[in-house]
Amino acid sequence: MSDSLKSDSLSFALLGAADALAFVENGTALPRALSMVFASSAAPPGARGAIQDLAYRSMRSWGMSQALLNLLADNPPQQPRLKTLLCCALGLLADSSPSYAAHTVVDQAVAAANADLELGRAKGLVNAILRRFLRERDNLLRQLANDPEARWNYPKWWIKKCSAAWPEQWQEILAAGNKPPPLTLRVNQRKSSVADYLQLLTQHDMQGTQVGPLAVRLAQPVPVSRIPGFTDGVVSVQDAAAQLAVPLLALENGMRILDACAAPGGKTGHLLECAELDVVALDHDAERLKKVAENLARLRLHADLKTGDAASQVWWDGNLFDGILADLPCTASGIVRRHPDIRWLRRPEDSAKLARQSAKILDNLWLLLKPGGRLLLVTCSLWPEESALQADAFAARHAVTRLDAPGQLLPVASSDSDQDGLFYALFQKPSV
Repeated sequence: MSDSLKSDSLSFALLGAADALAFVENGTALPRALSMVFASSAAPPGARGAIQDLAYRSMRSWGMSQALLNLLADNPPQQPRLKTLLCCALGLLADSSPSYAAHTVVDQAVAAANADLELGRAKGLVNAILRRFLRERDNLLRQLANDPEARWNYPKWWIKKCSAAWPEQWQEILAAGNKPPPLTLRVNQRKSSVADYLQLLTQHDMQGTQVGPLAVRLAQPVPVSRIPGFTDGVVSVQDAAAQLAVPLLALENGMRILDACAAPGGKTGHLLECAELDVVALDHDAERLKKVAENLARLRLHADLKTGDAASQVWWDGNLFDGILADLPCTASGIVRRHPDIRWLRRPEDSAKLARQSAKILDNLWLLLKPGGRLLLVTCSLWPEESALQADAFAARHAVTRLDAPGQLLPVASSDSDQDGLFYALFQKPSV
């Protein structure tokens, strides 16, 4: 990024977002890509927020932007950062509810290119492509009507897979994934109630709506530092659908519970808010476990954090668990509104590979469960081989009866309901 651009300018945000998306094009997840950009630049906190917002918005219109670029350039640019800069700008220009005047976007995109040594020679190309789009906007957008990637902003294989799995709901599912997610909070029942917390929001001139037993959706997302009670552990950020997990384990004081694949710790905190428990939080990634520790410290709660593979028993002390929460590795196809880069980073073969890995985890965890104990299978996937078929296969292998659970929840993004796409299956081990 260039030091010649003002950090509060659109050009600065465009260049930062383009840098991040160039990393994504190379296979890096967007949160990691943004961290890399921030680490290598002098972007102040305010600018980082603008860069992040623009990068996420650009990912949600990525299919359309790439298709437009192919129509507008006889020889589409191969230089990654030039391509991503143009796609970011085209996404803004094609937005049906624009945040910036068209001439501002063009001028700022040209300024971004001009301020960068690598892109400086291409400023004329940037200007020409963006101005041509403005001249031919309606015709160009009509040409995209029959291009499914451009229309839906997902890879063709993803669209095909979604329509096959959900033939009646696939369009609503894809549309929901293209909307910015809400900021939903979980009220810590040890410290407050939903009614009291809604009053607290009012005292801070903020509005919220109850969207679950302990879930409050803020009318306007804000940084966590501005969320009333967040620092004191009164609330945590967690999607409404994800908050359904913990109550299914029928917790009682004194239980020993395993939170497998625990990071970043949202469900770990929820477990400890619900009862006096002996919780083991397991994750294969020691770095990600640090986030669990941070969340628990904020909540002033404690769990035994262990680094280990949930498909093995190397980490286990031999003591059985009363309940196990298995938040399994998956393609995360149900949370693309929060992670819009996932659809472009995943590959068609990933689902079967992750399903095989999850099956090994489930079979191992079943051995660690006490007779009469509950095992909760959770995924944030929409693909049956990772969720419903996985649960059916597990039940068949172990000849176990399933208890009532929500099953597949589809993503919803509306004025009165908001949730990610999660799947739940609940099993109880026979008593000896």
